[in-house]
Amino acid sequence: MCGFVGFFTNEKVKNTDIENIRKMNSKIQHRGPDDEGIYYGHNILLVFRRLSIIALDSGKQPFSYNNDNYHIIFNGEIYNYIELKEKLINEGLEFSTDTEAEVILALYKHKGRDFVKELRGMFAFAIWDEVNKKLFCARDPFGIKPFYYIDNDNSLYFASELKSFTGITDKYSNEIRQDSLHNYLTFQFVPEPNTMFNDIKLLESGCILEKSLNEKINITKYWYPKFNPIIKDTNEKISEIKTVLENSVKIHMRSDVPVGCFLSGGIDSTIIALLAKKFNPHIKTFTIGFNRNGYSEVDLAKETAEELELENISRTIDCDEFIKDIEKIVWHMDSPVADPSLIPIYYISKEARKHVKVILSGEGSDELFGGYGIYHEPQSLKMFSHIPASVKRALKHIAYICPEGVKGKSFIERGCTPLEERYVGNAKIFKDYEKMDFLKNYNKAFTYNLVTKPLYEAAVNYDDITKMQYIDINTWLKGDILIKSDRMSMANSLELRVPFLDKEVFKVASSLMTSDKVHNSTTKYLLRETFKDDLPMDNIIRKKLGYPVPIRHWLKNELYSWAESTIKNSMADEYINKENTLKMLKIHKTGHIDYSRKLWTIITFILWHKVFIEEVSCEAKAI
Repeated sequence: MCGFVGFFTNEKVKNTDIENIRKMNSKIQHRGPDDEGIYYGHNILLVFRRLSIIALDSGKQPFSYNNDNYHIIFNGEIYNYIELKEKLINEGLEFSTDTEAEVILALYKHKGRDFVKELRGMFAFAIWDEVNKKLFCARDPFGIKPFYYIDNDNSLYFASELKSFTGITDKYSNEIRQDSLHNYLTFQFVPEPNTMFNDIKLLESGCILEKSLNEKINITKYWYPKFNPIIKDTNEKISEIKTVLENSVKIHMRSDVPVGCFLSGGIDSTIIALLAKKFNPHIKTFTIGFNRNGYSEVDLAKETAEELELENISRTIDCDEFIKDIEKIVWHMDSPVADPSLIPIYYISKEARKHVKVILSGEGSDELFGGYGIYHEPQSLKMFSHIPASVKRALKHIAYICPEGVKGKSFIERGCTPLEERYVGNAKIFKDYEKMDFLKNYNKAFTYNLVTKPLYEAAVNYDDITKMQYIDINTWLKGDILIKSDRMSMANSLELRVPFLDKEVFKVASSLMTSDKVHNSTTKYLLRETFKDDLPMDNIIRKKLGYPVPIRHWLKNELYSWAESTIKNSMADEYINKENTLKMLKIHKTGHIDYSRKLWTIITFILWHKVFIEEVSCEAKAI
């Protein structure tokens, strides 16, 4: 919906502070090209960029309430704001606008800090409480909308995007966190709450941040994902899934501007399009593909759109276009995220923005309903549970000394390693011991288990598949899926909404039995059963593609020279062993071993270093 920046200080706001905050706000013009607003008081500065979606005439921000006692900057959508407003009216409150911002402030004033638990939506906001001289901030349960901050006890800077802080380089150090870099090579993103910079933090999903005058910040978590399987009749569960998803899509379509749907041809986006059609029979759908066989979902999506009798707008992209825009894309991403699928999301968002201002997308279905193929792994590795521990240790050592690419190496390693040590989320790029060959400052103390251990402790009573879901929700979903969706859509001033990632949908999904999610060879089993009579059969059984990108082929062919030059000319020598990286690129070119994901992870960091550390500005061409 929008973007914001803010500044809180124990001292009086100065003219230089106002100048700094305006510089920060200029970096996120793409998040809100429609309007700009500022509020400043003795201790607070709030600045906003607006993408007008709801209450087009009265939705300006910062929004003030109760005789200027409370002020808010708010990014996102509260999908149940109409229902919340009606409850407050019944309790005797009066409203002067139709805005979500006024509802949030009314709830804060009359309900206190726990009102956040009543919000159904995606959000990040900051409330300045003039009465209590207090800053109250919060982020939605799943982490759909971002909230970055720099805290130095005496003051607090905060923003919707990390790049805003590049406008005030004298206020932070661009020194890279070594543990973040180590974790990045494993996860292909930096896990919350850290970023790649020492001084900049990301408020974790489902958290509240509070700061009062002359006091330190206080962060508390108000929401945790909890799974509570319930034995029910299958037809009852199917009815619940259909009802809650239909309701979620309905309220996610609340908008005063046109809404569209991404459509890949897979089951998730097709379900969203099917349900959206009930509320707008003429809703437009959008698809992206690459000019390479096996890497385009355009034809599948067009077939699906024809079945649903919906208009489909598609485009294809090639390697040359990708190369031209890659640094701009990295700039928009803020942090290095080595997921190639963010590239098509950027281009499909760019195309969709020509027609609509809001888009519905299928993110979150896999994490909630058990959709990833790797969730079959506990069953496929079950045979290892009967092998004595001593034998497994021996097998694991043999697998370890086998060269990369040897058939069965990975299977044996995984089978002889406990889930808690082998599964770190949907992506695992570099193992800890592999990093020493590519990081100049390798430190064995920075193991990825430091990230996952607390999560496994919280999930100790779950079965293995549910544990994997829990890990993905707390790492992969918010560190990769939602970051790329927010940044790539907002780069094009397009608001992306995710109906699967809804509190009410999660309540239903979290009550499913494991067999309702992964059943024999089928993932998302009950979700598929729920819509099998409404969707084309090909769509129900089709293997998940998920915005495929031909990085493996490109790095061997079209992109080889570019990749080689990018690595050689990089100024990231302090961090990356370029010699070993170039050797890996040459091996990949031969086709003997597929190193594409490892290579892309390092190359993405090199590009990020170029843009954010070497200060090669992409801003002019990005806006």
